[in-house]
Amino acid sequence: MERFKQPVHIIKTLKNHGFEAYFVGGSVRDYLIGRVIGDIDIATSALPEDVMRIFPRHVPVGVEHGTVVVLEQGVPYEVTTFRMEEDYKDFRRPSSVTFIRSLEEDLKRRDFTMNAIAMDETGKIIDPFGGQAAIKNKIIQTVGDPNERFQEDALRMMRGIRFVSTLGFVLAEETKKAIEQNADLLEQISIERVAMECEKMLTGTFASQAFQHLVDTKLYKYLPYLENKERELRKFSSYALQELQNSVEAWVCLLYITNLHASEVLKAWKLSNKKIKSIDQALQTVRVLDTEAWNNLLLYKAGKETVMIAERVRSVLFQEGNEDGVQIITEHYNQLPIHSRQELQVTGRDLLEWTEKKAGPWVADVLERIEAEVVNNRLQNSKLQIREWLNRCNLL
Repeated sequence: MERFKQPVHIIKTLKNHGFEAYFVGGSVRDYLIGRVIGDIDIATSALPEDVMRIFPRHVPVGVEHGTVVVLEQGVPYEVTTFRMEEDYKDFRRPSSVTFIRSLEEDLKRRDFTMNAIAMDETGKIIDPFGGQAAIKNKIIQTVGDPNERFQEDALRMMRGIRFVSTLGFVLAEETKKAIEQNADLLEQISIERVAMECEKMLTGTFASQAFQHLVDTKLYKYLPYLENKERELRKFSSYALQELQNSVEAWVCLLYITNLHASEVLKAWKLSNKKIKSIDQALQTVRVLDTEAWNNLLLYKAGKETVMIAERVRSVLFQEGNEDGVQIITEHYNQLPIHSRQELQVTGRDLLEWTEKKAGPWVADVLERIEAEVVNNRLQNSKLQIREWLNRCNLL
């Protein structure tokens, strides 16, 4: 209960004002599982205006949906009024929200039974839908009819499989069947929301199992560029994906196996340009390593971050290395004479001063040749040595 000590003051304050209040959702689930607890959410019978009146230090982030962020010792906690959601539109958002006084009705609207558990300030559990049994049996099961839950919010299908990845649970048979029956509804969900779930899925401890479910339920058919990649996705799920350290490495591994181009695919997934560039560079490096071994120049051109990503991905793909292999390659990189052009002892200005030639593309070409010689330990990185070498090679 240590993580709940600070926000318990919010619950006690609401109760002192005559309202019900409970911890709900993921924090209660993770507490029962024994996982690290993330954000802590509170549900209450108090209306948003009551919450804002009782707690002057607040942020009205989603009052129309019943949510107020209360600041407790500078830490934000979402406090949401018990509510019912009706007439979902776009298979994602409710067209109307009704504030209610019943905790059970509020829990009833949630996605999975393991997330439909509440806890009071003393640690007493309120579990009307069998969430504790689902956690004990490691089952992901919807609250009520799975077809209704997924037709209300189609993103719940991706969330269910994401929980397979992060928790190592399995989908209840009727839940899995309902995902397959409703998989096409995923097309109605914005790719940004789908991508967020997919990134969490890629980095879960049980990502391999999750991708098996993704294929089995046919949900992959509604993911950009993966719709015709069943064989490749099954192959991807056979690797030790838990050894990858982040979503960049996971994307590189997935794109390598599916033989797809990073920039084209990931723009469709609407990832950030910075992330796409990092994935693309590492993917190209892994593909170069299909035909040649690491060497000084390849290490130099890749850069330290890309070297580490590429080597870790290769260790998973070819099961020929481990963290020691990554460490060895990283040390090799660290021992390079230089790690960027800025470390060269000569510049383009030096080249222009040493010759009567006008500036032009030749300057960059010569600097590149100097880099290669220095990186390969064939030329000392000193201005005098470099000038003498340029004269010998008639490059000035």
